[in-house]
Amino acid sequence: MDCFDFYLPTRILFGAGKLDELARVALPGRKALIVTTGGQSVRKYGYLGRVIALLAQNGGVESVVFDKVLPNPVRSHVMEAAALCREHGCDFVVGLGGGSAIDSAKSIALMARNPGDYWDYVQGGSGLGRPVMNGALPVIAITTTAGTGTEADPWTVITHDDNQEKVGYGGDLLFPALSIVDPELMLTVPPRLTAYQGFDAFFHAAEGYIANIANPVSDMFALRSMRLIYDYLPTAVARGDDLEARTQVAMANTFAGIVESTSSCTSEHSLEHAMSGIAPDLPHGAGLIMISLAYFRHFARLIPERVTEMARNLGIDVDALPGADRPMAFVRALERMQKACGVDQLRMSEYGITPADFPRLAALARHAMGGLFSMDRAPLTDAAILQIFEESYK
Repeated sequence: MDCFDFYLPTRILFGAGKLDELARVALPGRKALIVTTGGQSVRKYGYLGRVIALLAQNGGVESVVFDKVLPNPVRSHVMEAAALCREHGCDFVVGLGGGSAIDSAKSIALMARNPGDYWDYVQGGSGLGRPVMNGALPVIAITTTAGTGTEADPWTVITHDDNQEKVGYGGDLLFPALSIVDPELMLTVPPRLTAYQGFDAFFHAAEGYIANIANPVSDMFALRSMRLIYDYLPTAVARGDDLEARTQVAMANTFAGIVESTSSCTSEHSLEHAMSGIAPDLPHGAGLIMISLAYFRHFARLIPERVTEMARNLGIDVDALPGADRPMAFVRALERMQKACGVDQLRMSEYGITPADFPRLAALARHAMGGLFSMDRAPLTDAAILQIFEESYK
């Protein structure tokens, strides 16, 4: 008998032009800490200025800006921003940008209300796993990318500056109170980043579908998310100003976030977090792309029914194929999508990762994000991990 728990307390405003509703929607406080990255895009394209102005229009809400977040956000910035939040008396946090900004906003919201260090509460790696006693400030997520689905889930991923542990953490306290998904804010994302982000969302959905805690709700959102990305991501990469393609990929991304709220990632994310933990310049989506063919080829042999259904969902006539070829049709479709998006030649070596790092990566994956291995439907051995890295290396 199918069973599931479904809890999603986030109000999601989705669609072109929805950012303007920030001036009218009920807000959870009177002074916001706006968290964004150290890049220039949110300023260059006016997104930060618009958010500040819209908040001010909404009953005179004030704001303070923290703009140091890195593409792979770090613990020290969480602590610095939390101190800034307390210093200025901010009573809610706005994450403006991609997954790194919104993930950081969630962690900052936690530490603005609780003593000690962020790693005191993290439950993976060297984290102490202490209970959170004082809750967290409310979070508003305003996403300018379509990659992590963090606007619809309670998870955040932060890297420890010193020991290179990249660890996911979360719980019901970290669901955003409000998320605004406006595809017009995504029209300026460069092609390569569009691809990396879209594949990240795709793998959230795919891993959520093959996870051993998948359920009817997560399956529904996962299958729809994968199909939308398969159909629309190549267009969004090739023609970034195509609002329809951007909208469909953004919708798929939000659906993938709901998958993360109802199912789970699997060990693929553990392996990649180890990679970008030791190579912080490696975009998370790019790392996932690098290992994905070998990873899903491995699991296609172990859980052929689920992988075959993913291929069928992408429109492939799997029933016309010999039995052993049916799950591998998903791997071939994934390879075609990578080529269509121009990301099929990514190289670990360009980010300083060498085969000598593979044993360390395997150990770090189990240490920092070991919990995700328990989400696999079949055990992933150390030998298989090394084989996946070896087959993926360029």
